[in-house]
Amino acid sequence: MKLSQFKFAFNEALIAKYPTEARDESKLMVINREKGKIEHKKFSDILGMFNDRDVMVLNNTKVFPARLYGSKEKTGAKIEVFLLRELNKEMKLWDVLVDPARKIRVGNKLYFGNDDLVAEVVDNTTSRGRTIRFLFDGSDEELRKLIDKLGEMPLPKYMGREVEKTDKERFNTIFAKNIGAVIPPTAGMHFSRELMMRLEIKGIRFPELTLHNGLGSFRTVEVEDLTKHKMDSEYFEIPVETTQIVNTALVEKKKIVAVGNSVMRALESAVSSADRLNPLSGWTDKFLFPPHDFKIANVLISNFHPPESTLLMASAAFGGFELMEEAYNEAVKKKYRFLAYGDAMIII
Repeated sequence: MKLSQFKFAFNEALIAKYPTEARDESKLMVINREKGKIEHKKFSDILGMFNDRDVMVLNNTKVFPARLYGSKEKTGAKIEVFLLRELNKEMKLWDVLVDPARKIRVGNKLYFGNDDLVAEVVDNTTSRGRTIRFLFDGSDEELRKLIDKLGEMPLPKYMGREVEKTDKERFNTIFAKNIGAVIPPTAGMHFSRELMMRLEIKGIRFPELTLHNGLGSFRTVEVEDLTKHKMDSEYFEIPVETTQIVNTALVEKKKIVAVGNSVMRALESAVSSADRLNPLSGWTDKFLFPPHDFKIANVLISNFHPPESTLLMASAAFGGFELMEEAYNEAVKKKYRFLAYGDAMIII
């Protein structure tokens, strides 16, 4: 397929700047692939869509305060450092984005807080990318605590507002536990504790995996031919317990829900030759776009994503291009809220 096929009329006023007051009160578009039908509900209505021993696979990654503000040695120039991922725990090496990039060169020292934390730039990776080494004598755990104290939650710039105290909790899912993401698995943010408890009472199971969401899914696609686009690699782990629950559900022909495109990427990256889920850890650069034959999940929960985004392409691969085109046009018409703090869709 071509990049230009994923354009649609989009008003930036539809971008959600804040979450709904209660997590499960967001709007929910229900897209039925078999019937080609679209319905409008609220997220808590998923309670009536599932039965005993159905499975919802969750991504338990946790967003950390990845945006640091500091100054450059000697000049004192203000700088922003966005921590993308830890490259080497022992050497305290990190892959980062810097702003303004033109002022930050190899050999520069960067100071954060009241000089509580110092880093040295050791490599240029891209126009804005750098590798830095934290000059810190403490343990990795102590470094993480300091970053947590000095850093700011990495709300996307498109929200056009300052980070607020409530974002520390709301820019994560309630089941987040493994630190390493800079973007939350947004589909999972619609689950409240009460809703999960009610689903569990019905017999729904919630196996977990980890995929640390980076910025790669939001990087602009610059090639018209989608087969030539290269996704950034993201680290993921699928434990044995999760594979056992999912593979049993496959045998029992139960509903298996990928709660978010990050879950779907991980699942599709770990399919065995017998179309079962393997326990696996490593890096995936899986790019899901139409056509794709999905092997594990038969239901997808997703948020609404912008035109020409890889996340929109992944949803279209699962839901069918024409049906998703109709769904997105409907979402714009009915003023669904888009992106991280926006509304949800479920494709069944």
